[in-house]
Amino acid sequence: TWSATASGSSGTVRFANVDYNGQLAAGQVTEFGFQGNGTAPTQTPTCTAS
Repeated sequence: TWSATASGSSGTVRFANVDYNGQLAAGQVTEFGFQGNGTAPTQTPTCTAS
């Protein structure tokens, strides 16, 4: 990942902000990305924000 810290390596994997993007002022944005590899899953990946 970049611009985030991941916890977990299978099943549910959570991503949290890193120090430099932990607080954003109104109108500011941030992004994160990840790359995955391995055997294609039988389930559909989902993404939620909280």
